[in-house]
Amino acid sequence: MMERAFIIGTGLIGASIGLALRAAGFGGRIDGWDTSQLEMASAVQMGAIDGRAASRENALELARLADVTVLAVPVLAIKDWMQQLAPVLRAGQLVTDVGSTKLEIVELARQLFADDATAVFLPGHPMAGKESGGALLAEAGLFDGAMWLFTPVSAEMTAIEKDWRGWVGCFGSRTLDMDAARHDELCAWVSHLPQMLSTALAALLEEKFGDAPEIAAIGGRALRETTRLGASPYSMWRDVAMTNTGPVADTLLALEQRLQHVRENLRTPELRNEFVLANRFRQRR
Repeated sequence: MMERAFIIGTGLIGASIGLALRAAGFGGRIDGWDTSQLEMASAVQMGAIDGRAASRENALELARLADVTVLAVPVLAIKDWMQQLAPVLRAGQLVTDVGSTKLEIVELARQLFADDATAVFLPGHPMAGKESGGALLAEAGLFDGAMWLFTPVSAEMTAIEKDWRGWVGCFGSRTLDMDAARHDELCAWVSHLPQMLSTALAALLEEKFGDAPEIAAIGGRALRETTRLGASPYSMWRDVAMTNTGPVADTLLALEQRLQHVRENLRTPELRNEFVLANRFRQRR
């Protein structure tokens, strides 16, 4: 059913979706838009998109022509595009996103896309990415083996939604539907907390030691692994912190309390119990 796709945001995820569609055999047209002319040019050059919008106004025109529009931008920008797209799209079209938080998006979708005369909105979140962004890092296999989460607005699934889900399966992704609030709670623990922990540790080490050569010499693999996510730019995580503040704050408080417990029991058997629990968690994964 999908013969034409439009990708808003041609960075790492957006360009990778374009490449994944081509690799999966999609023969229709793929257009794109990005605030960065460089990102759009890179996406065209690598074959992720066929054409690019000349302006935001032109982007709305291309969205009107598309069967599926993918919002591959940060969460606050997703919400802004939802406001712009809802009045101009028609029944039978699909808008989906790749945002890292879902509750605010679902709530807005229920307001904007509830009319049978407008497009369908399917919130999505591929659990895939890299520490750095940009179209030049995009790859067709980015989603292969990854979990692609959906938090549907409606229990009824339209034909175009089924079609898009089918393409996601062709990317090699596994799919899972869940409640939006549950999604944000779980992602706060398994994705957002690790990022904040790595960022805080890397920032602490930078503040404490700066460019001291001894750190690089003795840090080794453990330091590289625990601070790897610290290379992520603020621009990728600002919207997550702003739209999932409560759940992320809850995880940070729980971690603070756990670290205090460890600190207070460095010389007691309680420390051994922490290692036992940690080992058990890792063995199950």
